[in-house]
Amino acid sequence: MTMIALGGSIGTGLFLASGGAIHTAGPGGALLAYFVIGIMVYFLVTSLGEMAAYLPVSGTFSTYASRFIDPSLGFALGWNYWYNWAITIAAELSAATLIMKFWFPDSSSFLWSALFLLLMIGLNLLSVKAYGESEFWFALIKVVTVIIFIVIGLMMIVGIFQSTGPVGFRNFTIGDAPFPGGFLAALSVFMAAGFSFQGTELVGVTAGESDNPRENVPRSIRSVFWRIVLFYMMAIFIIGLLVPYTSDNLASDSVAMSPFTMVFEKAGLSIAASVMNAVILTSVLSAGNSGMYASTRMLWALAKEGKAPRFLQRLNRYGVPVYALIATGMLGMFAFLSSSFGDGVVYTWLLNASGMSGFIAWLGIAASHYRFRKAFVAQGHSLQELPYRAKWFPFGPWLAGVLCAIVIVGQCMGAIKDGQIDWAYLFASYIGIPLFLVFWLGYKWKHKTKVLSLEECSFDDAAKM
Repeated sequence: MTMIALGGSIGTGLFLASGGAIHTAGPGGALLAYFVIGIMVYFLVTSLGEMAAYLPVSGTFSTYASRFIDPSLGFALGWNYWYNWAITIAAELSAATLIMKFWFPDSSSFLWSALFLLLMIGLNLLSVKAYGESEFWFALIKVVTVIIFIVIGLMMIVGIFQSTGPVGFRNFTIGDAPFPGGFLAALSVFMAAGFSFQGTELVGVTAGESDNPRENVPRSIRSVFWRIVLFYMMAIFIIGLLVPYTSDNLASDSVAMSPFTMVFEKAGLSIAASVMNAVILTSVLSAGNSGMYASTRMLWALAKEGKAPRFLQRLNRYGVPVYALIATGMLGMFAFLSSSFGDGVVYTWLLNASGMSGFIAWLGIAASHYRFRKAFVAQGHSLQELPYRAKWFPFGPWLAGVLCAIVIVGQCMGAIKDGQIDWAYLFASYIGIPLFLVFWLGYKWKHKTKVLSLEECSFDDAAKM
């Protein structure tokens, strides 16, 4: 479970998008954005941990919202989360195309997108155990790479590998650093930071298929969060010290200009670009693999609850919801748009579309946990019955919810460039909101659902887990 969450969280958001965040908001602004999002994610994963440890089910977000808030909200959150990860698959496929063109610049974008999509579907057609094994090794490669990067980066900062001596903090003071553009510039990269952290909640999605969720879920959540925050904060800090934020290469879509590659090359490792190319490709496959798993399980859970076509709940002999997997793969074909609109452009669109849906899902987690705890106490349960308790309730879910809302509203800042509004960027960023509202209000209108009272909230299945 730990490695699945790590595999879903450490991806192109760190290896590629972090450079653009530093370029836009400066080293201080990028650190601030990742720090604030990190705090928010901490409260979200501990909220999820409390619910998943007590009530471990596949399709966590839709199930918890349906039981503790309103069935129509659960319906909308389930479809939103499926859409979120399915679009993430398309984003990772677009990134894979960018990576492969490092080696094969004149090759077809369609070819690489199709090849990697089939590979992800193939890995997910195997048993859950086989999927977990493949994800373990994918994630291990990324973790080792980040650790090596941090060690080499720290050595460069103190003067080792550097012919010019210690770097110090000079790149934090050039120009308007460390906060060029102020808070608004930092706010504009919150979405990229959020996209980078998405996947941490996969621990909750896998809870229903864990051997001992009451022990495994809390342990995985604690370890995953601190590792991810350490990796991201340290990596952003090191890049900001070693590479001037004014470098145009930080905003490049090319893996040859990945901030990781730039730091390795500064250390004199001439093969850095090719090595990082291979690592980032592995990272793309890992994050896409995790996304395929998460979205498939969510669609299966929706079908099982009667909120999606019933044929989507059918399993193959390995226990894999194969029709849900195929449907998810079809949405991943949005990556094929790269052939028409340009590889880097499509990647940015998909990243923003996925990021917005992810924040909606996180907002749903915060609201569900608040109602879960209130209903739990209102129905006479003792907090001692909970295998894991989230700290700082109710402050935690309230803070996470408010921060999610601020980032959702503030995302429009990224669409304003040189005084002009980038309408394509704005459309891609906010398309998830009207889709979410259509599902939520449409289901509420059709089934006449209402917000549940605290006494109506259901904990029935907890005794069976």
